Amino acid sequence: MKGYWIANVTITNEQNYAGYQALAPEAFRKYDAHFLARGGQNQALEGRTTPERTVIIEFPSYQQALDCYHSEEYRKARGAREGAAEVDIVIVEGL
Repeated sequence: MKGYWIANVTITNEQNYAGYQALAPEAFRKYDAHFLARGGQNQALEGRTTPERTVIIEFPSYQQALDCYHSEEYRKARGAREGAAEVDIVIVEGL
């Protein structure tokens, strides 16, 4: 079964966020990630307020989605993002 990251992101420091954007693609390539949504228009209809960006990333499997998040490559990217964005990430298994 495929795995998906669903991330809600509000960037608080564009300059520092650029460090994350430079590092994260390495992890995504390694784990064969495919972006289904990255930013663009979105609207919260129930619950929380609308985040600045909603990102949906598809992986070949749930395990690969988890492995990518816990990988050394993504750990470096997360470190670069620290203090530059408010991020919620949920990893879900597809149908």
